[in-house]
Amino acid sequence: MVPTPSSPPTPESTRAALADWRGRVGSDWLADDPHFRSLAPEFPELRRFAARCAAEVDALARNTNRDENLPRLQRYDADGRRTESVVFHPDHHRIGEAVWAADVLGRYRSPGQELQTLSLLYLLAQNGEGGWCCPLACTAGMIKVCQRATDLPAPWLQGLLSPRYADMLHASQFLTELQGGSDVGANVLSASPAEDAPGWWKLTGEKWFCSVIDARLFLVTARPVGAPVGTTGLRAFVVPRALPGLDLLDPASTPNQYMVRRLKWKLGTRSMASAEVDFQGAYGWPVADFQQTVETVLNTSRLYNAICASGMLQRAWREADAWARTRLAFGSPILAFPSVARTLARLQCEAWASRSLTFDLAAMADRIALGSAGPTEPTAWRMLVNLNKIWTALTCPAGVRDAIEIVGGNGAIEEFSVLPRLLRDSLVIEAWEGGHGVLCAQLLRDAKKGLHRPMFTYLEQRVGVAGAAAVQGLAALWDQTLSRKDAAVVWRDLVEQSRPIVQAALLRAQGAPDAIVRHYAAMHDASLNPLNDPDLEDRIRAVIG
Repeated sequence: MVPTPSSPPTPESTRAALADWRGRVGSDWLADDPHFRSLAPEFPELRRFAARCAAEVDALARNTNRDENLPRLQRYDADGRRTESVVFHPDHHRIGEAVWAADVLGRYRSPGQELQTLSLLYLLAQNGEGGWCCPLACTAGMIKVCQRATDLPAPWLQGLLSPRYADMLHASQFLTELQGGSDVGANVLSASPAEDAPGWWKLTGEKWFCSVIDARLFLVTARPVGAPVGTTGLRAFVVPRALPGLDLLDPASTPNQYMVRRLKWKLGTRSMASAEVDFQGAYGWPVADFQQTVETVLNTSRLYNAICASGMLQRAWREADAWARTRLAFGSPILAFPSVARTLARLQCEAWASRSLTFDLAAMADRIALGSAGPTEPTAWRMLVNLNKIWTALTCPAGVRDAIEIVGGNGAIEEFSVLPRLLRDSLVIEAWEGGHGVLCAQLLRDAKKGLHRPMFTYLEQRVGVAGAAAVQGLAALWDQTLSRKDAAVVWRDLVEQSRPIVQAALLRAQGAPDAIVRHYAAMHDASLNPLNDPDLEDRIRAVIG
């Protein structure tokens, strides 16, 4: 029923309602997220970090994203020594201290801790990228590279796993060149053995998009002089921020042979510094297995990306839900308006769906790391991590826009809520670690090799009897599409149509409320005409409560 007009609220009562809204948003981030609580393991830091993210980190992230507080390049110190350093607002470091106090990355000291690590990241990401989500993803990839290598300097891994912010090393990944974005084989940055430092190589050339330029270790792709063209001729190198043998934590240490051209002026993720870099004979240490190294860091970042998208989507729902319950119009909370209720129900269902496969992949990564995974899981993980990156990166900005629609004009005001920042950040993470077209092309190549079959075997086992028929039907559709001459043209359509089938089946398997599962499935049922859907209003009310 549509509310009827009554006495309008006063400015004073409206400000009291705003305080109520902010109090709901900044309260217990575990209490209003039962799905996450069912998926995340229980450990002491989870509740403490949730409380810090909802209050302290939220305020710090808002401040670091103000125009006057963004990172800036400082190439020389006060004495004229070259530093190539990035200066951050003090609140940036306060967020870092909170993250390291929770030992987010230190959990990688032992295998099987991915789910714990990503549970903490999910909470952090509810404040947007915040200057730290991307560095955490890059550092996680570097940790895994260093753990697999046998000849990298030992202090690097020790610093990457440090439990103390003051002693930590964090990392970045420089793959992109101006002429070679997703076409990594077009990269031309060159490498040659360093005659003055046995074991080291010297890298020369430019990298076009270098996020986390303040990192102390850079993972860089380069082509040894005389190596063949294409990806087969590339190698990966770890480039320390300072010259070899110098203290990476000492700001007075002479920088390695590189120059930061400028910081990128970006749409979103502005609290994190990205740059263009010239390598001028920079010293780098080679990583043995190039293909495995690149796959490790990219797939790690893609899972981190999905966790961040899920966290942002949950925050968007929380802002919109609290607003709809506290904002009055015509004498009633705006949640009473059917259009608001329907938008909010859609947003809530998409937040649940985004978590479904994302946390399933985190748990699968732990089983793979511990050697307890089933025979189909490694291949299934490879396929699903790419599918899930596409799905979460698509739904996140759409969900944030839904939240802004509910909040109305105030939803566009930077100082009023987190939503404008979430929207800008969500648009940037769509492109990170491979855009939709790039990942679709990779999925098609893998499917032509038959790698989709282990994926569907895993999904059928995972969802059980209740979801098996839907998964089997989707597997048949993939086989049919692969046989078409225009498979590459329609492949993205198949990828997007696969999302609600997989996510709904997983939600059922995870014990999600029936109202969530039913409405989510109906939202994506192309055969269901909303104009002839008598259960629509009842489903909406069941979802929003």
